[in-house]
Amino acid sequence: MITTKQRAYLRSMANTLPALYIAGKGEVTENQLQTFADGLEKKEIIKISVLETSPYTPRELCDILVSELDAEPVQVIGRKIVLYKQAKNKDNRKIVLPVK
Repeated sequence: MITTKQRAYLRSMANTLPALYIAGKGEVTENQLQTFADGLEKKEIIKISVLETSPYTPRELCDILVSELDAEPVQVIGRKIVLYKQAKNKDNRKIVLPVK
């Protein structure tokens, strides 16, 4: 669980990130989950754009992804979702969160 201070730090980092991933058109598939998991392992923080055609609202999709990927929700703003998960591989860890 991340603190409010850490979440604010991650939100400030996410402002400049492009949405590299897109979700929509149907249910969340295993392939999509694996793609998101790989992105989180490599970058630790990802931004996902939710299409208008998605059967889920951005908040619902965020809740699904958080539970499936064991990630931390950073923010849901408009149709964008930002997720964070510390990389398991220590060589991939790039983000140093502020002390709690």
